Amino acid sequence: MDSKQRFSERVEAYVKYRPGYPVEALDYLYGEVGLSQAEEVADIGAGTGIFSKLLLDRGSRVIAVEPNDDMRGAAEKELGARPGYRSVAAAAERTGLADGSVGAIVCAQAFHWFDREAAKREFKRILKPGGPVALIWNNRLTEGTPFLEAYENLLLNFGTDYRQVNHRNTSNVESEELERFFGKGNLTLAKFPNRQVFDFEGLSGRLNSASYAPAPGHPDYEPMMAELRRIFDETQQGGHVFFDYETEVYWGRLAEK
Repeated sequence: MDSKQRFSERVEAYVKYRPGYPVEALDYLYGEVGLSQAEEVADIGAGTGIFSKLLLDRGSRVIAVEPNDDMRGAAEKELGARPGYRSVAAAAERTGLADGSVGAIVCAQAFHWFDREAAKREFKRILKPGGPVALIWNNRLTEGTPFLEAYENLLLNFGTDYRQVNHRNTSNVESEELERFFGKGNLTLAKFPNRQVFDFEGLSGRLNSASYAPAPGHPDYEPMMAELRRIFDETQQGGHVFFDYETEVYWGRLAEK
């Protein structure tokens, strides 16, 4: 499936059930990384605007770059009236932004979909000199509780292409590959805990927001949902289950060569 269209049928669930990002991570971005110094921030692969909203809430001017019409439309519906927000229908590798026009770039839960070398050239072109690039992921923990382990097994058993597209399984987000992207010695990593709490409706929505989950009508959809119900019933605590994440912020300034 074209990576730019994977989420077209999942937009509503994506908006409602995907995790946000911890305050501590935003504090770090605006302090240590220096987003507070950027006149305008490009949120590349902005999706439905989850991260763009957090940037706007901090007072940043934001250019949300997103190629998927449905996801970009959801962001525009939510954020289009906000001062300092504008969206661009474009891909990471060819944003259409002017040379040296943005003070910082962020990519939240998106960089693993990009053509890395083409994106690097484009980032260097649109950044002001010395502007930081921050790549952010909510990494869902897959072990440590019966629920986390059972949910991971569900994805491995029913996910249509989970093993292939799970960004933890791609070289794009291995530290060595990211160090090559930024240039040796230019990469810094910070980690922050994050959590979502779901009842069964929320858990179902969270699963169905994933592009690799069989959709209604797929022969594996009903068996998958039956297994999800069983997992919830066996692992819930007070009617809820807990998605634990480690929010990772990789950042640096791109080397000239």
